[in-house]
Amino acid sequence: MTPTDGLRMALRALIANKLRTALTLLGMVIGVAAVITLMSVGAGVQASIQDEIRSVGTNLLFINPGANRNQFSGLRDRRSSVQTLTAQDAEAIQAADIPGITLVYPQRSINGALLSPDGAVQAQITGATEAYADTRGVNLAEGIFFTRDDVDRNARVIVLGPTLAEDLFPEQRAIGATVRLNNQHFTVIGVIESDGGESFMSRDNAAFIPLSALTTRIRPSKTSTGEDVVSQIVVQLTDEDEATIAAVKQGIETLLLSRHDSDEQDFSIGSQADAIETISEVMGVLTVFLGAVAGISLLVGGIGIMNIMLVSVTERTREIGIRKAIGAKRRDIMSQFMIEAVAVSLGGGVVGALTGTGLSWSLNKLGEAQKAASAASGAGGGPGGPGGPPPGVTSLTTAITAEPIILALTVSIVIGLVFGIYPAARASRLSPIEALRYE
Repeated sequence: MTPTDGLRMALRALIANKLRTALTLLGMVIGVAAVITLMSVGAGVQASIQDEIRSVGTNLLFINPGANRNQFSGLRDRRSSVQTLTAQDAEAIQAADIPGITLVYPQRSINGALLSPDGAVQAQITGATEAYADTRGVNLAEGIFFTRDDVDRNARVIVLGPTLAEDLFPEQRAIGATVRLNNQHFTVIGVIESDGGESFMSRDNAAFIPLSALTTRIRPSKTSTGEDVVSQIVVQLTDEDEATIAAVKQGIETLLLSRHDSDEQDFSIGSQADAIETISEVMGVLTVFLGAVAGISLLVGGIGIMNIMLVSVTERTREIGIRKAIGAKRRDIMSQFMIEAVAVSLGGGVVGALTGTGLSWSLNKLGEAQKAASAASGAGGGPGGPGGPPPGVTSLTTAITAEPIILALTVSIVIGLVFGIYPAARASRLSPIEALRYE
């Protein structure tokens, strides 16, 4: 029997039981569609986070207190709880004139309550220098960012994210108004442009004040030598070249070890590239996990194929006996049922691949529509505003690639082969006499 004859007979048998074949196909369709959709979601989330990190520039170094700290995940050893970085360290790095460095700024973040006549909001307050705006690409919807003069004189000025501005001043313009932080009155001098408020790096709910105001007026924190403690120092480089990054890291390490009078490094230096690599590793594992979870439905579909093939063997016992009586060999019988099993699984896989790709595409379009609606509502008052998505709704990005489609189709074929072997072998071992006597 040729493969063409086997395929023709398999299709004839499948068409003869349309409903049963459709139900069996459905298991594979759901399994393959789930694998492709979930892996596309995982890949899309990974790409979205990487884009967020790249959006602030990949030519940044982050110096954090404590050794062996992962600057992205926040995981650290017990030594990192020691406050080892100061604003004076940042000034020393800037003054050292290390080749490859353009800007340096220290920052420190706290959680605080902002009060206005019209509202009260709990928010993250970041104290930084004027270099923050240029280094992190801050765009202002109105007003200005604080200046070097504001930092030098510990000015009580504040820049708000758009959501904060809307919550604190729903009925009036925020610029020029006053908010209270720790019983200190700050004048609003700027409102940042909305970035949709969807990403983990969003500044829509953040507020910024001069670092000097934070360390002297709001929450003083000093080392034993009287220097102002900071939570992070950010360094902007001239370029993203690996040689530049390595040279600057070495220069900073040498300088800080000398300043801290220590042979053991009590700080860590990470880059945007490190963050992207960490995210890629974590999301890669998560994507595989999502695919594996969805793959369970493929296993269920395979069991359904085996079940339906065993029923088919039982129903066609006399047919098998007749074929063997007129000269069909065991391999002919086995090939016939194996082709039938693979045809079912592959057919379900193809339909499932089309369904999964369509679902992923639809989710991506829905995410783009939500993002556009969020941006439009942000222009009129932030997320949750008129015409925008409700609070908490975020856009979902998917990335449709060939890998999960090829993987799902390959697995569906393998499942057809694996779960079709036993019914096919059982059919091929039937005795012609016993098969012809079967009722």
